[in-house]
Amino acid sequence: MDLYSNILGEGKPFIILHGFLGMGDNWKTLGQQFSEAGYEVHLLDQRNHGRSFHDEVFNYDVLVEDLKRYLDDKALREIVLLGHSMGGKTAMLFAAKYPEYVSKLIVADISPRYYPVHHDMILKGLSSLDFSKIKSRGAADKQLANYVPEFGIRQFLLKNLYWKEKGQLALRMNIDVLREQVSEVGEALPVHARFEGDVLFLRGDKSEYIGHQDEAIIKNHFPHYKLVTISNAGHWLHAENPEDFYNAVISFLN
Repeated sequence: MDLYSNILGEGKPFIILHGFLGMGDNWKTLGQQFSEAGYEVHLLDQRNHGRSFHDEVFNYDVLVEDLKRYLDDKALREIVLLGHSMGGKTAMLFAAKYPEYVSKLIVADISPRYYPVHHDMILKGLSSLDFSKIKSRGAADKQLANYVPEFGIRQFLLKNLYWKEKGQLALRMNIDVLREQVSEVGEALPVHARFEGDVLFLRGDKSEYIGHQDEAIIKNHFPHYKLVTISNAGHWLHAENPEDFYNAVISFLN
């Protein structure tokens, strides 16, 4: 039950955790840049995502234990840990549970609070892809457009398409379990979870995931936090404004 990872560069270990329905590959360009700045970057696929294993159990507790097992297997300590959205929740809980592993924590566009389920149409759309009939990326995109009008979001989702065998497309993520357990993704950080180390929260100026009311909640769990707003960016701030995102992270790490 090992997590799949793509490791770039060498130096201080820097772990990146993708968001819901994403994969480590979404972070390749930025990962490359961080590796050039002297880090050994690990782009992980969390369980039921990307090339990692599929499992019926899906919640933040098991995502945290998956990460701990990965770090132990590779004897990694004093890591920089960056998580976006769902990956940010995993990262927050991991740092609170195992602070001795984490030197610095970076959380991209998510707060420790509870979020109601809001991926309904996306999950319906992905579940509607019938690969006995759909034989090309274009046909998959056309079908998904009935549920997800935003082109950029469809492109992000369709990164999950791959040729399972000749002429047979499939999705990498475990869509059945993710659809069934989607409410787990919105779960709040446990009330007593705290991490005393340095934490950078990044939010997109066009995103509503971190509002003013979230600052008190963040401070409660992460007393030594700093919040930076990335301009011209929504929830996918690392993809929409990678330059400012990179600069904010590097200046925090230095």
